[in-house]
Amino acid sequence: MKNVRHLIALAVTLAIAACSQGEANKETAEGAAKAATGALNVYSSRHYDADLQLYKAFTDETGIKVNLIEADADALIARIKSEGEFSPADILLTVDAGRLWRAEEAKILSPVDSTILAERIPAEFSHPQKLWYGFSTRARIIIYNKAAGLPAPLADYADLANPAHKGKICMRSSSNIYNVSLLASVISHEGAPAAEAWTKGVVANFARGPEGNDTSNIESVASGVCPISIVNSYYLARFMASEDPAMHKVAEGVAVVFPNQAGRGTHVNISGGGVPVHAPNRANAVKFLEFMSSDTAQSILTNGNHEYPVVAGVALDAAINKLGTFKRDALDVSQLGVNQTEAVQIFDRAGWN
Repeated sequence: MKNVRHLIALAVTLAIAACSQGEANKETAEGAAKAATGALNVYSSRHYDADLQLYKAFTDETGIKVNLIEADADALIARIKSEGEFSPADILLTVDAGRLWRAEEAKILSPVDSTILAERIPAEFSHPQKLWYGFSTRARIIIYNKAAGLPAPLADYADLANPAHKGKICMRSSSNIYNVSLLASVISHEGAPAAEAWTKGVVANFARGPEGNDTSNIESVASGVCPISIVNSYYLARFMASEDPAMHKVAEGVAVVFPNQAGRGTHVNISGGGVPVHAPNRANAVKFLEFMSSDTAQSILTNGNHEYPVVAGVALDAAINKLGTFKRDALDVSQLGVNQTEAVQIFDRAGWN
């Protein structure tokens, strides 16, 4: 009798467990279906207010909710890699082709074949195997103290290594990805030996050791601490567009050179993104990438963060429009990643800390 009661109890327990498991599976399936239609998990190293406008506009247009995780690009890449097949990441957004190359090397991105993206994004701003797409650009420009006047010669990046500028140049660290990608472009165009000679020449002209960021170097040039620096265009445009009189005064204190206009053109880089290999909401992720190429998103990127749109015909933000037109380097930005390791080694040998 005892054995019978034991068997009956066991049967009931198994039945309850099976029922519970069935309910759990049903909930999991319903949750997955809901996520597939109503969620997008974005891992982003972009930290701009304009991006919040982007996410809202995407949700308003599609009904898909955006869940945002922000961190440093390298940390996000490492996180996606460590999460593996259980990663909730649907989109990786970051700045600079060099960082997208790091994601590519980590093998966390999957190809996205989209007619919309192919038609709207120029080939040089997307990965050859469609692992990522660029949605905005920024130019790496030379700035100088307006009151002191244009130092000569200063028309090309190469001129920064001219001994005439000894003690005049302020720069941020070589570990910064913007500088790594700039040097990677020099390697692509001129070869490693010429790139290393240029780097050593620039280091010899430093007014001080590398420090700060683009914003602080703009302030240093405007105040006369050093006459020359290199910065990304959208940083200067922020000063120009600000309603803060102090920031506007800084902008008025500097002038701009778009380098290499008689040659290959000014170095540009991208902000872009791709879809991780284990994205749980892949269809929504592709919709988001396509949305980023829309006129709506492109206008938000340029008006909200002073970036250059990659889609032709989109009106420029007033501040960057004021900077003037320029000839851009047509180098495929994927090359900036390919030459990244060699660029870092050259910086180290040249003593650019």
